[in-house]
Amino acid sequence: MDDAGALLKQQAYSHRYPYDWRTKKPTIFRATDQWFASVEGFRKQTLSAIETVKWLPKSGRNRIDAMIRERGDWCISRQRTWGVPIPVFYEKQSGEVLLNSETIGHIHELIAKHGSDIWWELDESELLPPSYVAQASRWQKGTDTMDVWFDSGTSWAGVASKRKGLEYPADLYIEGSDQHRGWFQSSLLTSIAVNNRSPYRCVLTHGFALDEKGRKMSKSLGNIVDPLVIINGGNNKKIQPSYGADVLRLWVSSVDYSVDVPIGESILSQLADVYRKVRNTARYLLGNLHDFDPSRHAIPTKDLPILDRWMLQRTADVVDQISEAFENYEFSRFFQLLQSYCVVDLSSFYLDIAKDRLYVSASFDQRRRTCQTVMALIIEQLAVVIAPVLSHMAEDIWQNLPYPVPEESVFQRGWSEVPESWRDPSLTQPMHYLRELRSAVNRVLEDCRSKQELGASLEAAVRLETKENSIEHAIDWLNAQGDKKVDLLRDWLLVSQLQFGGEPWAEVIASQDSDLGLIEVARARGRKCERCWHYENDIGQNDRHPSLCGRCIDVLKRTS
Repeated sequence: MDDAGALLKQQAYSHRYPYDWRTKKPTIFRATDQWFASVEGFRKQTLSAIETVKWLPKSGRNRIDAMIRERGDWCISRQRTWGVPIPVFYEKQSGEVLLNSETIGHIHELIAKHGSDIWWELDESELLPPSYVAQASRWQKGTDTMDVWFDSGTSWAGVASKRKGLEYPADLYIEGSDQHRGWFQSSLLTSIAVNNRSPYRCVLTHGFALDEKGRKMSKSLGNIVDPLVIINGGNNKKIQPSYGADVLRLWVSSVDYSVDVPIGESILSQLADVYRKVRNTARYLLGNLHDFDPSRHAIPTKDLPILDRWMLQRTADVVDQISEAFENYEFSRFFQLLQSYCVVDLSSFYLDIAKDRLYVSASFDQRRRTCQTVMALIIEQLAVVIAPVLSHMAEDIWQNLPYPVPEESVFQRGWSEVPESWRDPSLTQPMHYLRELRSAVNRVLEDCRSKQELGASLEAAVRLETKENSIEHAIDWLNAQGDKKVDLLRDWLLVSQLQFGGEPWAEVIASQDSDLGLIEVARARGRKCERCWHYENDIGQNDRHPSLCGRCIDVLKRTS
């Protein structure tokens, strides 16, 4: 055009051409014959089968339903140099197709005996059945391969239905969210076409792992987080320490796997803190069982104090909820339950209160043995329920139980079955209110500590005027159990003195009036016992132990 003088204007511009995302090279297009499978004949049955499947999350049902409803024919052929061949022959001159039960049956026998590579290794005269051998020069074998989704989509027939220990339909199919157009769909279509039933009862869809900035991991970006580096450590700038397999498994249980999830150094560091809290709780339980043998020292559940019975009831609730979470594949719920149970129920409440029983009482006192009974029951239950996720920690716990158990490994125990004797729902509501009262008192004590007016909570004396009906009912309920409510609540609040009502104190250093009632805090009267750290008025009355309170002196007399 330029030579002819017909070119009016020339300008270069950037042309957007499709590139292969793996090789980064331009995609080559070519027209070729393809093989198709029609889904029209069983589309309605497929849509009905979708309704019989449990989809996790529920949005997966809508997604695959729309894809099946709008799908045209399925292109099942691919032009690749690898894969399972389509066993078809073409007439060299006309392109006529040779594909019937006789030819397929013959190829099936050859592949069953020699493998699918036999299609590429033998010529037509060896691949055709005997009745066609004389015409071998007339036919040419095809070079197309089956769509790989057809291969994996028939795994229900080649794997689930054939292997011992598996069954069809499968209980669960699990894969990434892209498989609604892939494996989930091809499995469903082939199973419906052959057997008119879904190949699975439940389908769980998960997202993909992203880097800490929310970007897709890729070699080109260099942002891939290697699981082995997380477990074993290494010279990876993104992951410095060795976290171990349990922390990686804990991360998996903590995230909402139905969407894409980030992972990186700061996220793993936070998970490592949670892991340590659980591990430290287990270590504390084990450490206080060193002199306990359930066969000789265990106290029957009916004879346990209120706090211990409540702790078993709470443990039963948590085990029930964790079991339900695992049944429904709600692993993040397991993570939340475990963290709350170890940090809030055990460390911050039960074990905090139990320290006095464990450290101050004589080793043989029933007061101490009741607590150890509960701790032994809890540590075994804890090992069992964390075993699916924190497998190594669970086995560590089991191997360090200071008393004999029938099973050599935690994985031989079986899933947790809570005895009915642990269950006492009548404890739940009153204990909830009493814990609310404890939290309210702790807030006032913490305010005193922040102002440096008090140190440990045992330096405090507390006066209560409750006005919340629920709190009063809980305290009345506590009193009706046969326990001295003042002594018991004083131990639960971890203060040296406790008074209900009466004249207001003149020496109050902090107070709070809320819906629960009036809470007044003063410095505890008396002197500090060097053994139990309580402030008592009877210290100095014993010449042999002038710095100990009467309770501690009594313990020493019985243990000497």
